[in-house]
Amino acid sequence: MPEAATVRAVIGDSEFDRDTAVTLREPGVYDIDLSAGWTIISAVNGGYLLAVLGRALADALPHADPFTISAHYLTASQPGPAVVRTDVVRTGRTLSTGQASLLQYDEQGREVERIRVLASYGDLDALPDDVRTTARPPVIPPMEQCFGPEDGPAPVEGSSAITDRLMLKLDPSTLGWALGQPSGKGEMRSWFGLADGRDPDPFSLLLAVDALPPTAFEIGLSGWVPTVELTVHIRCRPAPGPLRVAITTRNLAGGFLEEDAEVWDSRDRLVAQSRQLARARLG
Repeated sequence: MPEAATVRAVIGDSEFDRDTAVTLREPGVYDIDLSAGWTIISAVNGGYLLAVLGRALADALPHADPFTISAHYLTASQPGPAVVRTDVVRTGRTLSTGQASLLQYDEQGREVERIRVLASYGDLDALPDDVRTTARPPVIPPMEQCFGPEDGPAPVEGSSAITDRLMLKLDPSTLGWALGQPSGKGEMRSWFGLADGRDPDPFSLLLAVDALPPTAFEIGLSGWVPTVELTVHIRCRPAPGPLRVAITTRNLAGGFLEEDAEVWDSRDRLVAQSRQLARARLG
């Protein structure tokens, strides 16, 4: 594809921007090469994939900022070529709604749908300043008292290439699983950013809600916890600086668990919330 066809979603020279940039093939159809740099084990991270779809919808819709996006993960995505197909459902003065699917080809050359999303977009800068909330930022020790994958004697279980692209500093009180002593509380808290120092924006928030180790580790489970469904609400444009992410699980039943995430920016504002349903490997 000619370079001029790359859509307006790229905002800088960050690896995240380059790896989530989609290229317009024809109206409603975008091409992308999913980077192996955002994998966990061999599967592409769900938050990275959501950012890819989010960028395609930002180009397809008249509004540029995701307000809410709900994704169903149908099959595991692999690094390599993919196609995003978008459809404009409705356009309005303050909100526009669209849907998108990410597809890849199997070994027989058949098109396989990986993810399907429905999303509403608007203008975050046009939102009123009035905030009435009982939510409070998570209490996390200073960054220098927290620990990242690089601080362990061996790679963190379940981690992979994506950890090299993230700045993660985990609250020590949620790291019992790494020492073989999970707390049983189903909590994970961390400072979060991109390793190259890129400041957060609405699309990196889509990554942030799904980038920490699974809360299942602190419940005492191990192994991959694949996402079934993930809904993210972007509440405001984040300020520059590191984010704080807090994720909790209250209920594991029938082999499934939920993860509720909050993302707070450097100005102590709740900038994103999410809930996902994930499958837990028992036994």
